[in-house]
Amino acid sequence: MSRHPLIHKTLVSTGVAVALSLTATAHATNGYFSHGYGIQSKGAAGVGAALPQDSLAAATNPAGLVDLGNRLDAGVDLFAPQREAAIHGNGFGADARYDGNDTSLFYIPEFGYNHLVNPDLALGIAVYGNGGMNTDYGSNPYQRYGATGPAGVDLTQLFISPAVAYRLNDKNSVGIALNLAYQRFKADGISAFSGFSANPAHLSNNGYDSSTGYGVRLGWQGKLNDVVTLGASWQSKTKTGKFDKYSGLFADGGSFDIPETYVAGVAVKATPDLTLALDWQKILYSDVPAVGNSFAKLLQGQPLGSNDGPGFGWRDISIIKLGVIYQVSPSLKLRAGFSSSQQPVPQNETFFNILAPGVVQKHITLGSTWNINADNAVSVAYTRGLKQTVKGAGSIPPGLPPAGLGGGEADIQLEEDSLGVAWQLKF
Repeated sequence: MSRHPLIHKTLVSTGVAVALSLTATAHATNGYFSHGYGIQSKGAAGVGAALPQDSLAAATNPAGLVDLGNRLDAGVDLFAPQREAAIHGNGFGADARYDGNDTSLFYIPEFGYNHLVNPDLALGIAVYGNGGMNTDYGSNPYQRYGATGPAGVDLTQLFISPAVAYRLNDKNSVGIALNLAYQRFKADGISAFSGFSANPAHLSNNGYDSSTGYGVRLGWQGKLNDVVTLGASWQSKTKTGKFDKYSGLFADGGSFDIPETYVAGVAVKATPDLTLALDWQKILYSDVPAVGNSFAKLLQGQPLGSNDGPGFGWRDISIIKLGVIYQVSPSLKLRAGFSSSQQPVPQNETFFNILAPGVVQKHITLGSTWNINADNAVSVAYTRGLKQTVKGAGSIPPGLPPAGLGGGEADIQLEEDSLGVAWQLKF
């Protein structure tokens, strides 16, 4: 096969993938980050620090690209979250259950390309949804506080990550990826908080706003022997522009950077056909004021949108991922996995997080790859995000504004299903 037509087609495909990704709506798994990147990785609980499986490895540990050969991967996830909230014991009469699923199905495309310049040098690119969040409440949970119309938020983050990997010797490789980020956001139905905002006109119902930014991901992969491989990567905080249309909602006048993350992992080839992989990931949500600052700042006299103002109160989380990959035959590979994370949303922060209930902590995954021929393969992955409820405890301040919001508690709940399919071309 001539490489020149393939390179041309790859560039076209990249453009198509970018366009599709810009219309893909948000999702939530580990907080608001995806549980994994690449359909093959997702089928094994998102492991990838020490086990590159497809060219989306650039999104987890770019050092692994040097082991993947020349290939193209394109896929899509069908994602179906179930978001619910309940308010009880509230003095404003807001007690009810609320269904946030008026929009129920989302499409999340992904694209990766890897090219070996020589056996020790690889160039690649990954285009993927880094994460996001969506809620769509036809019945507004904040109506009793003066809000009108449906309520919800829609956050989407797209990464375009060109990457390079280099094999230092027969045991070690390193890689770097540039994260070019595009994100868009809108919020509706939260005008009840206008009196608590530094800029009420830029709080709610202003349509989509977007911002761009950049960061880096550095990675290392090392083989202890023919059985054990180690890997680690670090992703910097991704600095982005502000959401000007929502400068009255997010702290620091609409600032919404993307958190710093760390990943470390080990892969063990237990038998010639069986591989076990374990990853540990840390996401530093608290370092982004709009996400990590407590909503309680609002009731201490600090308005929404102000410098270091109120946020959603999310904590930093650690995630453990365990994946199992079994080569059934030369043409069939099976995967399974389980992951467990800490809870990002504290019990006293649930009221504002009715808009962003990213509370799922456990994922069960299944996947497979079928090699159609020497050059083409199809992979599938299914993920179940187990139902998780965070019951409020001191979540709604008692009393009347500006000192309180009627008391009682807000409970939030999320469960998820996703089914992904990808095509792989080796050349």
